[in-house]
Amino acid sequence: MPQDPAPASPRAPRTAVWKSIAISLTDDIAQGRYGTGDKLPPETQLAARFGVNRHTVRRALSEMADQGLVHARRGSGVFVAAAPTDYPIGKRVRFHQNITRGGQTPAKRILALETRAADSTEAAALQLEPGAMVHVYDGLSLADDQPIALFQSVFPAIPLPEMLTFLQEMQSVTAALKACGVADYTRLETRITAKLATATQALHLRVSEGAPILRTTGVNIDPDGRPVEFGRTWFAGDRVTLTIDGQDA
Repeated sequence: MPQDPAPASPRAPRTAVWKSIAISLTDDIAQGRYGTGDKLPPETQLAARFGVNRHTVRRALSEMADQGLVHARRGSGVFVAAAPTDYPIGKRVRFHQNITRGGQTPAKRILALETRAADSTEAAALQLEPGAMVHVYDGLSLADDQPIALFQSVFPAIPLPEMLTFLQEMQSVTAALKACGVADYTRLETRITAKLATATQALHLRVSEGAPILRTTGVNIDPDGRPVEFGRTWFAGDRVTLTIDGQDA
């Protein structure tokens, strides 16, 4: 008599339990359930909430601490270090204004400045001939000394010959463009795509390799409609909430 087949073993979860807990707690912070400076529930309470042991909760909290979201005080508990930053995306995307509006201190760090031939995507976005020369600014954006985004800004070299010099001095795209004679600019379009952090991106953003990040690409134009910047930005997914201004939609 044939025997019944053995029951299939349950498939292992695709996301580690401790990582799922970290994501859940990060969402709690993003939704305002815990604000900056608030104390999180003790490990025993979190372990009961998620149905795990304290070691698993401790690993989740350690991951969040590595990402700068929480910090532990000996004998006192674990506290929220910073809530995710609201970052408006609209026709006038200005990093310093966005961060200052959220009550944080903005800063940028230059990673590389160079002039080279444009790749096909850059040339198309800036309406240049293939292989035309462009200035490239790679940098890191910070809020309260916490890295929130990697970025790369590409500018047409011929109409903006001194762009890299001004960027080196000012570390502000808006100020550098103004020094080059571009008094104002607006965002023509923005595209947002979910990605996973590469090893180098994770190192700069202080997140785990494979952590969720948000990539935006956009083109800025001057008052005459000419492209002056093609930008790519990779935001740490748990530190930034991208928002769309209704009047810019």
